[in-house]
Amino acid sequence: MSLLTGLEKFGLQADEMQIYEKKDEKPVEKEVVKKEEKIPEETEFLLLKSVQCPVCEHKFKMISVKSGRLRRKEPDMDLRPRFYYIDTLKYDICACPNCGYTAMSRYFDSMSSLQRKLIKENVCDKFNAHNALNVEELKAYDYDTAVERYKLSLYNSIVKKAKISEKAYTCLKLAWMLYEQNEELTGKDEKTLEKKAACVKEADEFYEKAYDGFVEAIANEMYPICGMDQNTLDCLLAAMAFRLKKYDIASKMISSILVSRTASSKMKDKALDMKEEIIEALKKEEQ
Repeated sequence: MSLLTGLEKFGLQADEMQIYEKKDEKPVEKEVVKKEEKIPEETEFLLLKSVQCPVCEHKFKMISVKSGRLRRKEPDMDLRPRFYYIDTLKYDICACPNCGYTAMSRYFDSMSSLQRKLIKENVCDKFNAHNALNVEELKAYDYDTAVERYKLSLYNSIVKKAKISEKAYTCLKLAWMLYEQNEELTGKDEKTLEKKAACVKEADEFYEKAYDGFVEAIANEMYPICGMDQNTLDCLLAAMAFRLKKYDIASKMISSILVSRTASSKMKDKALDMKEEIIEALKKEEQ
C-alpha cells in the first residue's frame, strides 16, 4: 500500500510512486593496479654538444644536460641545485681533450689574451692528452670523473689568474661533488670507510676555501658575482657560514636579507628558517 493512498479522487495514481528516487547502483569498480613509475636512465637527460676550444681552436664534443627535461627539487640550504633522477652539476665542466684547457661552462669561452697566453704556457705545453677527457659517446659520469674534471677546472682558473669568485665557485661545486661522492659510498669495509673519510675531509677543505673566496670577492668585485645578486650571495654565505659554525657571521648575513627591500618573500622565508636553525644550534652548544 502506497503512502500516498487517497489521492485517487484527484485523478492521481501514486501506487508505484517512491518518495525518493533510487539511485542506480554503480558497478563495483575493480581496483586498478598502478604500474610502478619507471625511473629514467641518467643518459636520457643528456646530449652531445659540439664545442670549440678558445685556446687551441680544437673542435670536440662534451656531454651537456637537456634543460627542458629537468624537474627541479627544492635546493639545499646553501643553494645547491637538486633535480629528479640526475645531478646536473656533474656536467658543468667543459674540458678540451687536445690541450687540457678546462673551465665551468659559464666561463669556458670568456678569456683575455693574457689568460690565453698563461694557459698555453702553463697547461697546454705540459698537458698529456688522456682518453678520460675524450667523449665518443653519451655516458653518465660517476663522481670520481666529476671530481677530476672540477679539479682540472680549478687548476686552470689558478693558472689563468681568474677572478676570485670563479675560483670560489669552482671550489664550492667541487665540495658538493665530494660530499655527494661520500653519500654514494655505502660499503662498510675498511677501504670504503677510509675513502669516505677522505672525501669528507677534502670536501670540508674545499668548502672553506669557497667561503673565504666569496668573502674576498664581495670586497673586491662588482655584482652580479657568479650570476648572483647581493641578496642571493648573502643567502649563500649565510648558509655556508652556518655549516662552518660561524654563527655570528651567518646571523649578520641573515639580518641583511631580512631588512633588504629587494629580497623576495621566498628568500626572506629561507632566511627565517636559517635563523631558527642557528638558534637551535646555539642551544645545543650551550648544553
